[in-house]
Amino acid sequence: MNEALKELLDLLDLEQIELDIFRGRSPEERIQRVFGGQVAAQALFAAGRTVPKDRYVHSLHAYFIRPGDPAIPIVYNVERVRDGRSFTTRRVVGIQHGKAIFTMSASFHIVETSVEHQAVVMPDVVAPESLPLFQDRMREVMGEESPLREWLAKPRPVDARYVTPLTWEAHRDPALRTSKTDVWFRYDAELPDDPLLHVVLAAYASDFTLVDTVLLTHGLAWGASNISGASLDHAMWFHRPFRVDEWMLYAQESPWSGGARGLAKGEMFTRSGELAVSVVQEAMIRVSQ
Repeated sequence: MNEALKELLDLLDLEQIELDIFRGRSPEERIQRVFGGQVAAQALFAAGRTVPKDRYVHSLHAYFIRPGDPAIPIVYNVERVRDGRSFTTRRVVGIQHGKAIFTMSASFHIVETSVEHQAVVMPDVVAPESLPLFQDRMREVMGEESPLREWLAKPRPVDARYVTPLTWEAHRDPALRTSKTDVWFRYDAELPDDPLLHVVLAAYASDFTLVDTVLLTHGLAWGASNISGASLDHAMWFHRPFRVDEWMLYAQESPWSGGARGLAKGEMFTRSGELAVSVVQEAMIRVSQ
């Protein structure tokens, strides 16, 4: 297990300061704001800590209200909205400087059996083992003298292998522009058999590339274009048990952008082709002249 994954798991080990109040911190990095996937993951973990272990997350709906300050902890207040016979509902508010920066509603469900179908088919893509690491591909695009070389040299908690073009590649070559992004990912260490942990880590990884799918359509790239952006809201549905320490394909597309916003949606498939997670996100995207 590399140091980045150890640090992430440590970030998810929230401090409980009251019955339904938890405190989380951010990595010790020089960043302007907290990564949205981190806030969503911590909030979901806080909610799960208040739910019986026989109930599993089946959906979350979140809003990013204010940029998170990485220099101070985030306090998560969990509201026990409902505890029914089959479903449990929780509402979580992340607070910094006395103001809400994030809100989330999450629903948990007991295991039940009923009718089943899967209409969506996993894209037919190359195996992850045949693809280079994201860091290696970025180094090839940026060059060894890039100011990002130190950032690219740092270990990452998630092993990501892109099937489709990177935003920087499409920025340089308009022929590579596309509204679809396919990424294999996994956490490259054997993780505990805790279903909540695997769901939380999927929520963390889900925010890495969705906005990039919107940018890819227009040949825009962070640091290469005059753009600013932020996640506005984020929704996820968890369909079946899965493990994020095994390869999953994250198939994403952007059906629309306009009015300084962009919409992206994605599906996470197990390697055998089972649909495990559905994701939808809207982001603010501003392009200056």
